[in-house]
Order: sequence, then C-alpha cells, then structure tokens
Amino acid sequence: MTFDRLAPDYDRLRTAGGHWRELAELAIGELGRPARLLDVGCGTGRFAVLAADLTGARVWGVDPSAAMLGQARRRPSGRRVGWKQAVAENLPFRDGWFDAAHMQLVLHLVGDRDAALDELARVVGRDGRLVLVTFELDHFDRFFLNPYFPSIPALDRGRFPDPDQLIRDLPGHGFGAPTRRRISLPAASRAEDVLERVRGRYISSLRLIPEEEYRSGVGRLEADIAGGRSEFRHSLEWCLISATRG
Repeated sequence: MTFDRLAPDYDRLRTAGGHWRELAELAIGELGRPARLLDVGCGTGRFAVLAADLTGARVWGVDPSAAMLGQARRRPSGRRVGWKQAVAENLPFRDGWFDAAHMQLVLHLVGDRDAALDELARVVGRDGRLVLVTFELDHFDRFFLNPYFPSIPALDRGRFPDPDQLIRDLPGHGFGAPTRRRISLPAASRAEDVLERVRGRYISSLRLIPEEEYRSGVGRLEADIAGGRSEFRHSLEWCLISATRG
C-alpha cells in the first residue's frame, strides 16, 4: 500500500472526524517529556511538529513514502524536527537513542509486525515510553461507510492488530506494563465532504476492496446525497496503548 498519491490531500481528507488535534494531544500526554521522540509512520508530519511544539523534544519523523515526507518537509519546524525515509522494520537510528516513540495507524500496514516492535525496542532507551494508536476492533463493525462498502469490516478486522493481542505481545518485545485506553470521538460530517473523501479513497481500505464494489458504493452514496442526505453522524472508536521500555 503506497500513500504517495494521497499525500497532497492527506491532511484535508484525514481529520479523525474533526478531532485530529484532540487525539494527538491525548497521545502526547502519554509520552511524558521526552528529549528525543520518534514518530514512526509520520506521514505529512503534523503529529511530529505538534509534539515538538508541546513537549520541546527533538523529534524525528520516519515514513516509507517520499511524497508524504515531501509534504512534511514543507512544514515550518526549524531544527526541532528531522525527517528520514525508512520502514518501521529497519529504523536508521542508534540503539537506545530515543526517550519515546509513537505510531498511529501504522502496525496494520507493516510487513512484519514483530520486527517493527523489535526495532522500536532497539531504538527506545530504558524507561522510554511507547504509544501506539489504532482502532478498537468493534470500530470496524459500526463503521459508517459499511452500508456502501460491505466488505470493509472483514477486511479491516483481518489486517488491523487486535488490541488485546498487542497488550499480550508487548512484554515479549521489551515493553512492560502496557495499558489500554478507549477513546470514542463522535463526528458529524457533511455528506458532500464524505463523498469527496470517498472519491479520494482517503482510507487504504477503499483501495483494497474490489473495484466493482468501490464503484457501486460510490454510486449509491451519490444517489443518497442526490435524494436529500445531508449529513453523516458516527463515532470513531480509537484505542491508545501505552507501555514502558524495560
């Protein structure tokens, strides 16, 4: 899955239901006051820059997409934030260099989840903090676009990490005392905005479902809007997992 095509419109289309900053600040609150922070899968860099502003940390953002990093480098960040192109399974940093690390909606995209967690353990020093942001599994069962794209729930349940399993796995990768926090963020979206996001395939699931299903779903969404639908009210069910490097 490549995000290069989505990079120019990513921040506009991906707003976490209008609560992007609220979710980011909750994650930053779990990171403590690191001197050096790593953001893996940094995308366009908005979290990395915000974290540098709020914590005073020197932040490195890492992403495999050159186009995403191109957007990140356009952000005003001075010398507080640096960018590197790399995958989560092979991080270009010294052992124990960071005081904290953050990953949001990344683990379902990596080729080797265990290797990615091992790399995080390698580059985060003792007593450093790890924050993982993903979705609760029941988020996929209630996702508001399911009526238009019915294969999404099974697809995403199969590729996103099970938070319960992550909690069990983290100690084996060197991160102790993991905690889990559910964050429910309500959203109200104009139907026309939803259609624009869907046409832009703003989530990777829309690029993975069968093309026939995608086109059919877009057609039914367009018909509903033409028939008078003006808004979608829904909720995003986030899962924030925190742990400490042993």
